[in-house]
Amino acid sequence: MSPDTAHPIDLMFGGMEKLAPGSNEHTLGVLRSVPRTDFTVIVDAGCGSGRQTLVLARELNTPVDALDTYEPFLTDLARRARDAGLGHLVRTHCMDMKDIPALFPHIDLLWSEGAAYSIGFQNALTVWAPTLRPDSFLVASELCWMRDQVPADVRDFFAREYPAMRSLEQNAASAEAAGYRVLRTLTLPPETWVDGYYDVLEPRAHALVKHGDEAVRGFAGEMLKEIDAFRCSGGSYGYVFYVLQRI
Repeated sequence: MSPDTAHPIDLMFGGMEKLAPGSNEHTLGVLRSVPRTDFTVIVDAGCGSGRQTLVLARELNTPVDALDTYEPFLTDLARRARDAGLGHLVRTHCMDMKDIPALFPHIDLLWSEGAAYSIGFQNALTVWAPTLRPDSFLVASELCWMRDQVPADVRDFFAREYPAMRSLEQNAASAEAAGYRVLRTLTLPPETWVDGYYDVLEPRAHALVKHGDEAVRGFAGEMLKEIDAFRCSGGSYGYVFYVLQRI
């Protein structure tokens, strides 16, 4: 595929280690807060190019089943795993997160960073619950409102892009209603949005708004709006890790 006909996702995100806010440090810190380390079935839902997948595999020294709907991300992950000497611990699956129960009826640790929103965070909690063994764990990060006072431009942006976004407290209540115990929450600091993520995406997006393909230009324009919303957010939203235990 030539650069002029490449998929907008490849042009924007191709080759990136991070496909959402986060860091290896925070992934590892949250993982080490889970009160158990002996997992048999580990699933990384919406793994993208697998930055966190490799952290899980390296720390736990246990195979991780990593799934995503976009095959190029999985190809990239498989290469990264081989290069890191972790190829034997990473198994990739091109599939939708909502179909996890059909392929993985019993999971000890289900991990999902910045991805559950794609099937709805509340829906994901409910859909995945039957796959989790009693006392097993779901760790997911989700975009949340952090306070009631939100700049109008930011509120308008997310009314278009993610109208289902809720507060940290509302998501915790949804988790409890779906049959989980909330063990911990952790809000990612602002620098995890910038380092290796927005500082890579912003120059790419500025270049792509001049692309010959209208779809690419539109995709790039929306990314620049997202970055602008972050800059003027005043801390009104953030990514929050939820460490949940199935009751």
